[in-house]
Amino acid sequence: MNHQFYRLDVLAKQVQAKFFGQADLELLGLASLEKANEKQLAFVNGEKYINQAKGSKAGALIVTQEYKDLLEGHHSNFLVVDSPYLAFAILTHVFERKQIERGIENTAQIHPSAIVSETAYIGHYVVIGENCVVGDDSIINSHVKIDDFVEVGKNCFIDSHVTLTGACKIGHRVRIHANTVVGGEGFGFAPYQGKWHRIVQLGSVIVGDDVRIGSNCSIDRGALDDTILENGVIIDNLVQVAHNVKIGANTAIAAKCGIAGSTTIGKNCVLAGAVGIVGHINITDNVTITGMSMVTNNISKAGTYSSGTALMETNAWKKAAVRFKQLADVPLTQLVKRLDHMQSQIESLESTFKLRK
Repeated sequence: MNHQFYRLDVLAKQVQAKFFGQADLELLGLASLEKANEKQLAFVNGEKYINQAKGSKAGALIVTQEYKDLLEGHHSNFLVVDSPYLAFAILTHVFERKQIERGIENTAQIHPSAIVSETAYIGHYVVIGENCVVGDDSIINSHVKIDDFVEVGKNCFIDSHVTLTGACKIGHRVRIHANTVVGGEGFGFAPYQGKWHRIVQLGSVIVGDDVRIGSNCSIDRGALDDTILENGVIIDNLVQVAHNVKIGANTAIAAKCGIAGSTTIGKNCVLAGAVGIVGHINITDNVTITGMSMVTNNISKAGTYSSGTALMETNAWKKAAVRFKQLADVPLTQLVKRLDHMQSQIESLESTFKLRK
């Protein structure tokens, strides 16, 4: 925790808010409406939370003008903004505990040809190879391995036990969390005469600016062309991105997703948890894929897509599974013929009723 106090009027400037109440009120941090105390801020992110906000003990509330009007008489200190959730996100950076260490720990091993900024931090047992670059104010935590010819930009955060290899290039303000591998060997093999023959992966990984990669992820280098993560991509934990994949700017990928090789995903897409995407397909911009879906074909139109079946009670699921199998066993042409026959019968009955009238 950051134990520094901030005045209400100072916090207002951080989020371009109008403040109401005690300007010199000192606040220590952020908390939920339920657990906040008089030294903490809480935010109200919807009308359904108004009653909870009325009973909150928070020292000040982040609200819209509409919510302020509803809460006056219950609270007296407010930061009024257009988006309370965005203001909350910005203020988390204010109250975040900052890693202020700079310099190189004595257990780090750095090749003489590497260029490491004087304002960077290199933690214990870090290994940095030949011709590497680490930019200004970047933090490389303990036990990180940075292989030959890797470049890390400015203001990056590389957490413990990360491996950067395959001559990958990391942009500015990138965060990579513990145990992730960027630039590892892609899964490329040529089958011949009953054996798998390894294909050397000659490409790299290019990571843009403001990218976030969670822990225990694998971002494989390309076989020939590079794997590319464009600016603003955010990736949760436990995600696999295979060789030669390209992910467009500001796309968000939740945990346990797997993206097979040579797939292109557009800008501003959302992949919910455990989505699987086959290789060599293209997904256009502004596509949302719901959780546990399997994408097997190109998506050329923006929108929301789903696959799989929803949760149901076990006995109902077993009956449905039998029906699924029965449908699969019936040729599609036979189903179409049955539907056409039913349509003809309905039209015949309608004609009969009209004649009788």
